[in-house]
Amino acid sequence: MALKIRKNKSPEVPNDCPLSACMAAIGGAWTTNILWYLRGGPRRFSELRHDIPGVSAKMLTARLRELEKKYIVDRAVLPTSPPSVEYSLTELGQELLPAIEGIAAVGHKLKMKEIAERKRTGVQKADPSELSQSY
Repeated sequence: MALKIRKNKSPEVPNDCPLSACMAAIGGAWTTNILWYLRGGPRRFSELRHDIPGVSAKMLTARLRELEKKYIVDRAVLPTSPPSVEYSLTELGQELLPAIEGIAAVGHKLKMKEIAERKRTGVQKADPSELSQSY
């Protein structure tokens, strides 16, 4: 006998789903890292490359341009010689920070559970450095 399909109690998804729009804005590779480091204030491109060692210059440029088009990051050309560029979070970008911090907090809890499970089962010795690699 087949199981009865239960009625979904969630509200209907709007035609222009705001959750999808938000996730599309922050869902790209390295995007959350960029937002994380910009929360401390404006950063130059080279500073962001230093903050995020695994990202290539091409990828960082692409992500910053996408975030700028989505009004999450502001790009300011400074009147220096030679000219330099600083990136900062817009007001809209600032509003994303509690969500990013919440995701990081849940990620830390997941990591702790994984480490505890590995210790319990003896599958792999937990590396103490894993505990400090959270945002």
